[in-house]
Amino acid sequence: MEKRKLGKTGERLSVVGFGGIAVMDEEPSVAGQLVATAVNERGINYFDVAPSYGNAEERLGPALEPYRNSVFLACKTGKRNAKDAEAELTTSLERLRTDHFDLYQLHAVTTMEDVNEILGPGGALETFVRAREKGLVRFLGFSAHSEEAALALMDQFAFDTILFPINWVCWHKGKFGPRVLERASEKGMGILALKTMAKRRWREGEQRKWSKTWYSPVDSFEEALGAVRFTLSKPITAGTSPGHAQLLWWMCDAADQFTPITPKEDAELSRRAQKLDPIFPQA
Repeated sequence: MEKRKLGKTGERLSVVGFGGIAVMDEEPSVAGQLVATAVNERGINYFDVAPSYGNAEERLGPALEPYRNSVFLACKTGKRNAKDAEAELTTSLERLRTDHFDLYQLHAVTTMEDVNEILGPGGALETFVRAREKGLVRFLGFSAHSEEAALALMDQFAFDTILFPINWVCWHKGKFGPRVLERASEKGMGILALKTMAKRRWREGEQRKWSKTWYSPVDSFEEALGAVRFTLSKPITAGTSPGHAQLLWWMCDAADQFTPITPKEDAELSRRAQKLDPIFPQA
């Protein structure tokens, strides 16, 4: 699998990241096989997980342990103050059977209230900086679900990475993402993509085929290929996979077939997007 440099870190990551929610609620043997296939057969070296993904940390830790020294492991915290973030970091390290994370991220920062608490006295950023000084984490980043929060975090601290929705529907229908991508590129950050294969919001009362996604993902490999090509044509390092193994393998297959999207193809994606309900519409 193609690998791209991660900003200024010196690391090179597979363009598809293994979303840890894929092993949530799976039997340990199944989790182990998923991870082994991802590493040994698909060439994935980037893994991302969070304590909010049910029992994903408990499942991923043992499965990833044989490969820990050869992969890049990212984790997150949804806590906004230093005390709670430190406690969650300690628990995540234990569950994932590692003495450090390659990347530790603030998770799903959405409001300016989040930003102000994180950056203020006693905020989670204090834990992040201390953890880096102690060698518990190597790089610091964040994921965000709003452009306002992402821009504010980038402007107020020198984070190494950003994990943000770079998605064809959000981009074309909601104009969600261009400003953030431009700012992160200007700063030379490592840019990681969320929700590459998201398509639309679930409709009320709709029967949900995919239980581990809070949105409706692409419906076919053809759509997956277009979605992945759209995202990988942007100046990003990698996209993290959705929560089901089949979607992970679709994403890997699409990455293996990647060619930059053409203006004509992009225009067609934009046309299709206008009929959909984006999961992150621009405010």
